Amino acid sequence: MTPLFRKFIGINWILFLIMGGLLAFGVYAIFTATHFREDDDGLGLALKWRDQLRWIGLGAPIFFAAALMDYKWLRWACLPIYLAGIGGLVYLDMYGVEVKGNKAWVYIGGMSVQPSQFAILGGIIMLAVVFGELPRIWPVFRRPWLRILLAAVVAGIPGAMVIKEDFGSGLVWGPVFLSMMLVGSIPFRYLITLVLGALCVTPLVYFFVLKDYQQARIDTTWHMLTNQMEKVNVRGDGWVPNFVQIAVASAGFEGKRAARQVLGEDAVRTVHTSFFPKTEAHSDFLFGVISEEFGFRGSVLLLTSMALLLVWCVFMAFYSRDQMGRLLIVGVVAMFFAHTFQNAGMCVNLVPVIGLPMPFISYGGTFMIVTLFLMGMVQSVWVHRNISPLNKKTSGGRSRRDEED
Repeated sequence: MTPLFRKFIGINWILFLIMGGLLAFGVYAIFTATHFREDDDGLGLALKWRDQLRWIGLGAPIFFAAALMDYKWLRWACLPIYLAGIGGLVYLDMYGVEVKGNKAWVYIGGMSVQPSQFAILGGIIMLAVVFGELPRIWPVFRRPWLRILLAAVVAGIPGAMVIKEDFGSGLVWGPVFLSMMLVGSIPFRYLITLVLGALCVTPLVYFFVLKDYQQARIDTTWHMLTNQMEKVNVRGDGWVPNFVQIAVASAGFEGKRAARQVLGEDAVRTVHTSFFPKTEAHSDFLFGVISEEFGFRGSVLLLTSMALLLVWCVFMAFYSRDQMGRLLIVGVVAMFFAHTFQNAGMCVNLVPVIGLPMPFISYGGTFMIVTLFLMGMVQSVWVHRNISPLNKKTSGGRSRRDEED
């Protein structure tokens, strides 16, 4: 048995099956959200589910390559990957295309690319090295405040650049940074201080940093959440939140797809076919479509499957051979959780409308590639859990040197 094949059969197939189920359901949900669209404007919305299959097919080799390659190479490649992410954000600032107030995309070879996704990928890898490897290589970084300072610079530069152009994508950096600090052996007093400091500057950010339309989204969410509908402009900023909430609330337990099977196609009217933004129903608001079509049971099944995937990733983190592997998984879990919570939360009016895709489910080329690469890294941590980072010998457990690290 060759070493490569041994690694292949050593992949965590339970996690792979959960991921495959989510991907398949995502393609079906995209079909549900777009198959009735007419291609009057040349966007090809009715065939977006085929495009999603192509992105999955393109990302599959990347997933297996990342899973079978020892993640220790990230110790040397972290800086080039991180700098490439920064370079992508600089290119975005110069040549980005603004869509609905956010300049988050660039066109390369006729395809839209979102550099912020590659930037957070590089940031997760870089933070894993800062918190996990630097204290072992240079003892001076065993001081918590020094690691926090360096990590703040590493996360702050791309985070600020992303927030400048796309506030929603920039918010993901917060949970990722705090989660990796928590696992990176940073004392709780530092974490509590940072959280309290962030809460203190939140009002200043709201009044002096956020744009008018961003403040309006927050105000709309608050007014709807507190049942002050007279203050909500349902023909303006409250249009999308209002109809998404109607779609979710009117679905019932089984959803309107089940009702149409009993009463007929013309007897049950769906909200997403007429009132959802047609260019975003299959991406940012796909959870709303799923809730309306498949009801409470469908949305709960989706969220339960996503929670199972994240919990299984955390389980795998406990078996990592070193701190860097644990931090990689924690960073990925934090990123996926932030995306899932925001995507589902804005459809049930828990958080303001911010365009973040749901991992494995929502349509998105760049995000799908980054998602599959990160899942490959998670699998790499599992596959190489019993292989010493100092040599290629395989043992039944971690070495004593690994335990000391």
